Amino acid sequence: MKIKADWILPDLKQAQKRTKKEVERIDHFEIPENARFIGQGKKYYISTFGCQANERDSETLAGILDMMEFVPCDDPSQADLVLINTCAVRQNAEEKVLGEVGNLKRFYRDNKDFVIGICGCMAQEEALVQKIITTYPQVRLMFGTHNIQDLPNMLYRVMFQHERLIQVYSKEGEVYENLPVHRFGNYKAWVNIMYGCDKFCTYCIVPYTRGKERSRTMDQVLKEVQELKDEGYQEITLLGQNVNAYGKDLHTDYDFATLLEETAKIGIPRIRFTTSHPWDFSDAMIDIIAKYDNIMPFVHLPMQSGDSDVLKRMGRRYTAESYKELFDKISSRIPNVAISTDIIVGFPNETDEQFQHTLDMVKYCKFDNAFTFIYSPREGTPAARMEDSISKETKSKRLAILNKTWNDFALEKNQAYVGRTVKVLVDGPSKKNENVYTGYTDTNKIVNFTGENIAVGQIVDVKIECAKTFSLDGKAV
Repeated sequence: MKIKADWILPDLKQAQKRTKKEVERIDHFEIPENARFIGQGKKYYISTFGCQANERDSETLAGILDMMEFVPCDDPSQADLVLINTCAVRQNAEEKVLGEVGNLKRFYRDNKDFVIGICGCMAQEEALVQKIITTYPQVRLMFGTHNIQDLPNMLYRVMFQHERLIQVYSKEGEVYENLPVHRFGNYKAWVNIMYGCDKFCTYCIVPYTRGKERSRTMDQVLKEVQELKDEGYQEITLLGQNVNAYGKDLHTDYDFATLLEETAKIGIPRIRFTTSHPWDFSDAMIDIIAKYDNIMPFVHLPMQSGDSDVLKRMGRRYTAESYKELFDKISSRIPNVAISTDIIVGFPNETDEQFQHTLDMVKYCKFDNAFTFIYSPREGTPAARMEDSISKETKSKRLAILNKTWNDFALEKNQAYVGRTVKVLVDGPSKKNENVYTGYTDTNKIVNFTGENIAVGQIVDVKIECAKTFSLDGKAV
C-alpha cells in the first residue's frame, strides 16, 4: 500500500485531544477561480448515511457543487461525481457504505473520469481509510467532517490533476458560517446550532469524528431561522450532537433554553430539536418547551441502559434513578408530550439482571418510540477494548425481547389517539399509495390519511381512525 506524501490520514489519538483554545470562526466562503466552473456539463449524486447532522452536511456539499455549476441527479449511473456521506456509529453502516462502493465500481471501470468520493464520519476512522486505500482503488477522494469547505480545491486536484486524494483532518474543529446550502426540503429544514461532542461515552466514536463541542453564536442561528421563516418553512429542527450543551463554550449568559425561547418568538409554526443528553437537560428547558405552542411536545431522550452500573461503564454520567426522575419531570410538566429513546443491549458483560433492569425501565417509561441496537464495538473507543463474555445468540434474544416489550407500549400509546383530531404537517403522498397522504403530528407520530385538496407543506386537521404500532391512519377533517 502506497501512502502519498501529501495525503492527510486520520489520527484518533489526535482527534480526542481537547484544549481551551478559542474556536476559530470563519464567515466567508469563495470558490477558487480555478475550480469555479469545473462542474459545467457534469452531474452529481450524493448518498447520505446516518444522522440528521450528515443530512445537513450533504445539503452543504450540494450547495457548494451547485455553485461550481454541477447539476444534481437521482441516479448514480448518470452522474460524473458520486459523494457518499458516511456514518461511523455502527458496523452495519460501514458494511452498507462498502457495499455501495462495490456497486459503483463498474461505472469507474467503464469511465476512468468517474469520481467516487467518501466523506463524513467513516472517513475519520483509521482502519476504514486503510481498507479503502488498499481494497477500493475506485475511490479517488476521501475527506472528513472538518474540511467540507475545501471541496472545490479537492475536486480540482482529482478531476484535472488526476490525483487520488485523501485529506482527513483530526482536530477540534472550527465554526463556518455562510457556507452555501441546497435545502433538500421546501418546508422542513435542519439548523445546526453546534458541532462536536465532549461527552466521550465509552462506546461512541462521535467525539473523535466530529471534534469538540463548539456552538454557533445565537445571533447567527436566529438569523438563519428568520430567513427560513421568510422563505415559508413550516418546521425547523435545531441540530447538535448534544443540543443541551449549547452555549457552554461561548462564555455568555445564554444557554439552550434561551436559544429555544428566542427561536420560538420568531414564529415558525413548528420547532423541534435533537439530540438531548439527559446529563444536560435543565428545568429551564422543560419550562420553555411547555410554554410555547410552536415548540413541539416531543423529546428524544436516549437512555441506552436501565442499569446504573452499565451506565457507569458506558460513561453516561447519570444513573437509572436520575434518568427516571428526569423522565417524570418531562412527562408531568409538558402537556401531551411524547418521549422516544435509544437503547443498547449486549454492552460488554451485561448480565441477565442488568438487562432486566433495562426492561423494567421500559415498562416504567412506556416510550412512544425506541431505537434499539445490539452493541457495536467501534475501534479506538474504550468499550472496544473491554472483554465481552456474552454470546451473539444471547444478545439477539435480548434485542427481540426488548423490541416486543416497547412495541406493545408504542401500540398502546398510539391507540389513545383513535377518535382524536390532530394537526399533521403533510410530507406528500404515501410511497405505497398515491391516494393516501403522509405526515407527522406535533408529537412526531407518522399519520397516513385520505383527504381532498391536500398540499405538501400544509398543516391539516386529521381525525385518527386506526392505530398501528408505528403509525396512525385517519381522514382529513
